[in-house]
Amino acid sequence: MGFKAIVVNKAEDIVTQSVKQLEDKQLPADGDVTIAIEYSSLNYKDGLCLTGNGGLVRDYPHIPGIDFAGTVESSSDERFQAGDKVVLTGWRVGEVWWGGFSQKAKVKGDWLVHLPKSLDAQQAMAIGTAGFAAMLAIDKLEQNGLKPDQGEVLVTGAAGGVGSIATAILANLGYSVAAVTGREDTSAYLKSLGATRIVARSDLNEPSKRPLESETWAGCIDAVGGVMLARVLTQTKYGGAVAAVGLAGGAGLQTTVIPFLLRGVNLLGIDSVLLPTEQRLSIWQRLATDLPLEKLMKTVEIVGLESVVNLGKDILKGNVKGRIVVDVNA
Repeated sequence: MGFKAIVVNKAEDIVTQSVKQLEDKQLPADGDVTIAIEYSSLNYKDGLCLTGNGGLVRDYPHIPGIDFAGTVESSSDERFQAGDKVVLTGWRVGEVWWGGFSQKAKVKGDWLVHLPKSLDAQQAMAIGTAGFAAMLAIDKLEQNGLKPDQGEVLVTGAAGGVGSIATAILANLGYSVAAVTGREDTSAYLKSLGATRIVARSDLNEPSKRPLESETWAGCIDAVGGVMLARVLTQTKYGGAVAAVGLAGGAGLQTTVIPFLLRGVNLLGIDSVLLPTEQRLSIWQRLATDLPLEKLMKTVEIVGLESVVNLGKDILKGNVKGRIVVDVNA
C-alpha cells in the first residue's frame, strides 16, 4: 500500500526535507510492531533533526519525529495485537530510528506503551514528549519533597511545549506558578494555563554576581539551561530542587557548589528517552489524571506533514507557542 513521510536527506553538507511516498518494505527490518500512525507532535529536538543540527541524525535518508500515537497494524510481539492503541516517546526514535513524521512506523515492542483508555491519539500527542517530560519533572520534584504550600515554583521557557504543560499541571495540582517568558504576547496565554506570576526572561538571563541570592523558589522546572539555570540555582530555597529538562539556552553550566552545600539544593536530571517501561506507565497514568486536558487542547495547533518543515525552523528560534500536533493523514 505504501505510506507518506517526511524524508530528510543530506548531500555535501546540505540538508533537504520533503514529503515522499514510500513502500512498506522500506520500513526498518528489525522492528517487530508495525503501527498505523495517527498523530505525532513537534518538539525542539524535532527541529534539530529536521534541519540536521545538533548531530542527532547520523544516517540519511531519515524520517524524523520523536513521538507518535496510533494503532497496531501487525505485531510479532505477544504484548501487542492488531487494533491496540499505543503511544511512543523516546528511545531515540526520530533520531537513530525512523520516527513519527510518517503514516507508518515499525519499532520494537519494548518501546511502546498501551495508550491509557481515557486518552485518544490526538490528546496523547497534544501531550507528547513535551508533556511526558513535564510530568516526569514534576514527579521527580515531588519525590524530592516539593509540596504546594512551600512557595512558588518557577517554570522557565514557559511558553514552549514543556513549559506550557508543566504550568498547567502544576496549577491543577495547587501550586503557585511563576512563568518565565521573554515574549510579551504570551503573558495572557500563560495566565490562562494557571500561572500566577509572569517573570521577564531578562530578570534571569544574566549571571549572578553572588554565589547565593535571596531564597525565592520552592522548586523549578528548567527547560533553558545555561546562564538561566545557574542563576536559578542561587535563588532556590533551602532543600529545594531544580529539574533540568532542556537546553534551549545552552548546554554549559557555570556555577559554584555553594547552593548545593549551604542550602542543600538538588539538581535533578530529567531523561525521558530511556526511562524503563514501568515508570513510563506510571507517568502516563499521572498525565491521564493530573493534566487538565481542556486547558491543554486550547493550546494545540493541528498541522499536516507539509507544514512541519517550516515549523521545525520556527521552534528552534523560539517562535512556537504551545503545542503543535501533526496529523500525518491530513
